[in-house]
Amino acid sequence: MKRVLSVLLMSAAFVCAFAAKVDTVSVATDNLETPMTILVVTPDDIKPDTKLPTVYALHGYSGDWRDWLSHQPRIKDMADRYGMIIVCPDGRNSWYMDSPVNPKVKMESFFVQDLVPYIDSHYPTIPDPKKRAITGLSMGGHGALYLAFRHPDIWGNAGSMSGGVDIRPFPNNWELPNILGPEDKYPERWNEAAAINHIKDIKPGQVNIYFDCGIDDFFAEVNDNLHKELVKAGIPHDYVSRPGAHTWQYWNNSILHHLLFFSEAFGQ
Repeated sequence: MKRVLSVLLMSAAFVCAFAAKVDTVSVATDNLETPMTILVVTPDDIKPDTKLPTVYALHGYSGDWRDWLSHQPRIKDMADRYGMIIVCPDGRNSWYMDSPVNPKVKMESFFVQDLVPYIDSHYPTIPDPKKRAITGLSMGGHGALYLAFRHPDIWGNAGSMSGGVDIRPFPNNWELPNILGPEDKYPERWNEAAAINHIKDIKPGQVNIYFDCGIDDFFAEVNDNLHKELVKAGIPHDYVSRPGAHTWQYWNNSILHHLLFFSEAFGQ
């Protein structure tokens, strides 16, 4: 009986060991039509004067700010285990860009001008690009690399899971024409919007990069191409191509690898 009780107590202690705090907050902005709702996960029992690294986790098309926590609640455990703050914004099917079509959709400007400053002023973050990361799935994978490549002074670590890292092969999908206009009419916009075309904006070693994609994913080819272009440009990165499709089963596993990668990059 004592042994059983001991095991139960140990199990209860393990369950209670991770008790990250989850906030749902609204961020005011002039870059979007309405304020942005975000979810912020912070480790439990942060000691006074402790500053922590931050990971921005972006959802995919048709998702929202609740996706990561509802599909993979272990991110709370990871926040505690690795000592990091995890921020989940609402991408609103924007592909995380400023739209030249709709002036009320300036998502890149929101991230740079509003979201990051808000997080740094309201949470105990380390305001250093090397202690800040961004990753995401599908649309969010595109957004993470697009933002990090264009703003390495903000994000020194970036990832992508099954990311649409080159949108040009998909001119009629996922409301992209509503954001950029028709591809055949505005090819220069589509070239500028493709994350793969912003490799030129970073220097070797400037951003720690980790991305992956399932071999059965419809974005597998564009991710393979991104890997080849990074190699050609001499940009160090980690790329994993493994069995899997465009599913939450894949992403629920993938996010755990990304958070471990970022923790190592942060020097935790």
